[in-house]
Amino acid sequence: MERNTKNTITIANEQRKTLLIPGLPSPGFLLRVGFFILGGFFILIICCLGFRTALAEAASKMIILGFDGMDPQLMQKYMAAGMLPNFKKLAEIGDFKPLATTIPPQSPVAWATFITGQDPGGTNIYDFIARDPNTYLPYLSIGEICPPKKEVKIPLLKWVVPISKVEAKLYRKGKTFWEYLDEVSVPSTILQVPSNFPPVQHRGKSLSGMGTPDIIGTYGTFQFFTSKAGEGGAEQGGRVYKVEVKNNIIETEIQGPVNTFKEDRPISKIPLTIKLDPQNPIARLKFADQDLILKQGEWSKWLPFTFKMSFSKACGIGRFYLKEVRPEFQLYLSPINVDPRQPPFAISCPPEYSRELAEQIGLFHTVGIPEDTWALNEGRLNEEEFLAQSEVSHKERLRMYRLELANLKKQKTGLLFCYFSATDTIQHMFTGYMDPEFPGYSQEKNKKYGQIIPELYQKMDQIVGETLKQMDPDTTLLILSDHGFTTYSRYFNLNTWLHQHGYLAFIDEYRRESGEFFENVDWKRTRAYALGLNALYINLKGREGQGIVDPSQKAALVEEIRQGLLSFRDPKNGRQVISYVDLPDKAYQGKYRQNAPDLIIGYSRGYRASWWTALGQAPRDLIGDNTTKWSGDHCIAGQLVPGIVLANKKIKVKDPAIIDLAPTILNEFKVGKKPGMSGRVIF
Repeated sequence: MERNTKNTITIANEQRKTLLIPGLPSPGFLLRVGFFILGGFFILIICCLGFRTALAEAASKMIILGFDGMDPQLMQKYMAAGMLPNFKKLAEIGDFKPLATTIPPQSPVAWATFITGQDPGGTNIYDFIARDPNTYLPYLSIGEICPPKKEVKIPLLKWVVPISKVEAKLYRKGKTFWEYLDEVSVPSTILQVPSNFPPVQHRGKSLSGMGTPDIIGTYGTFQFFTSKAGEGGAEQGGRVYKVEVKNNIIETEIQGPVNTFKEDRPISKIPLTIKLDPQNPIARLKFADQDLILKQGEWSKWLPFTFKMSFSKACGIGRFYLKEVRPEFQLYLSPINVDPRQPPFAISCPPEYSRELAEQIGLFHTVGIPEDTWALNEGRLNEEEFLAQSEVSHKERLRMYRLELANLKKQKTGLLFCYFSATDTIQHMFTGYMDPEFPGYSQEKNKKYGQIIPELYQKMDQIVGETLKQMDPDTTLLILSDHGFTTYSRYFNLNTWLHQHGYLAFIDEYRRESGEFFENVDWKRTRAYALGLNALYINLKGREGQGIVDPSQKAALVEEIRQGLLSFRDPKNGRQVISYVDLPDKAYQGKYRQNAPDLIIGYSRGYRASWWTALGQAPRDLIGDNTTKWSGDHCIAGQLVPGIVLANKKIKVKDPAIIDLAPTILNEFKVGKKPGMSGRVIF
């Protein structure tokens, strides 16, 4: 907090002759001295009051709750039905409004804007997936784990000896609001905010969230062991291992990270022996020094997994779920999370904070997306099993939050942020059960799962109620979501559209598809391509590795593609598939704007880019029904899926946006808007 108060007192000294007794002050002098003393007394009072005011301002507190994906339409509906009394109370005390999101409305994009006060042109986060323009290959946009840069090879032993450390890189740009709070000595605790891995260093405490990888470096890869015939191999989000039952015994392996200390880069493994009870649906699992018994339908507690590398070890934690013993054996192993007690790379600030948290609340998920949506989507977990896993993650987050909420009460000033992911992941997987237009909808499923999302909102309402009871009267409470939600009923293969309209060419046209990561794309004849969920790029000469489009032709080509996409109608129902196509020069500011996609595709409600599009594929069919369990989404036109903002203060702007919140947070602590921030103060 900066205060710049200046007080100026001017006293005019007059030369006067007096006839009074020498050595005694004149009446005028006494009067002036009296006024001076009285004035000084009042100035002292004012200064003291000002000092007390300064202390009060410096002692302010703020609590921010981030409910990912919470939708304003559902919020209004449930509030009107009396289902959310605490949200309603907060809205009556302060305010509730829709919150404009980012373009595109993807979680890493929006949360990066929230924490920096800059749009994607300033954060350099435009999609979950970014691309190397030289190779056209994708990488995760938030950050990644990089192997040691320096190493020495020992050919005789086939070893690779690192002489530098594994490095975690954060690709998000822009300074966070809590770094600015550091500068005015306001302590902050940031619990699992997305787009902050590895966590930026600051004086407070933080635990990284979305973007934090599992032990093998992915956003979460499960392992599934089954005796079913025809099973085995990689699938979306997981690895499936075919096992054989001999005399009620299974011998298999748990796979870990690549051993980079060996020349051939083998995958590290832990032997796993499973003994089945011959009569009862029970299995005994033995690996390393672990020995546990599971009943069919039972989850294990958190278990340690130590993968031995040549010169070190990688420590993780995971949970088993015994899905079935007979007639077919089926065992699920969650993504192996980084062990918060001994992470191989920083997942918290300070580094020891993750260990201290585990000591106080027990082990917890560290992977950025704890709910295993892919396991549900692939049928490795059913809805009840997925919800049980989600509940464990939610309770872990609550324990963290309650611990730090109690710590905040002991402080004179400070900020606490806590992120809740279940509102996003559960809506992804259960929205279709509420919408009769979703291809997989049925009355039976609606009866069984149609209340999951309303109950989820009620669960968050309880957190709000608990917070209102626990927080100090002068604390500012701010609640937000990064975007809303809608049904994802129909997919669109954007690269297929580009191929059909002559913008993307195949090497072998007889294959009629591209293969993964543009495998069959002829770059010498390709003018445009799509990668990620909302991004489309021009194959620009001088920028792309095999670019053919002259920069002078780019604007005309962009407009041609934009008009073509906006005019496309779904042959099934005549609806407009793409509502908006934004251009970076109009959508973004900031010095990283040149890294933006050339067109940002904004799908209509009910539509979304296919999973194949996200990975640079062009399948044969152009558009079709979404038959997966991933039935809800938000990666459409940002104008159509705003988030929410609630506070215990009145919101003065009519159309608050997520980009406004960082300057608003700083203003609560009397810190002015910082360079690069383009938002407004909403209170």
